Amino acid sequence: MHTVNIHEAKTHLPRLVEEAAKGEVFIIAKAGKPMVKVVPLSAEETGTQRRLGFMQGEIQVPDDFDRMGADEIEALFQGR
Repeated sequence: MHTVNIHEAKTHLPRLVEEAAKGEVFIIAKAGKPMVKVVPLSAEETGTQRRLGFMQGEIQVPDDFDRMGADEIEALFQGR
């Protein structure tokens, strides 16, 4: 991990952003004092969407899934 000063960061921002996107972490300093740490975003942070249906054919959902336990739940509400 290397440190760059603010002037250098402003001058070379496109290159630094590309390096950070590839995993190169660096620190931006002001007058030699570390101010911020630049790290790449993870896939989840960049909005990568989850794939729907990726387990198709792997699991079985019963037809009465939305009614399972309905009688027991109703009995609990009625105090039985």
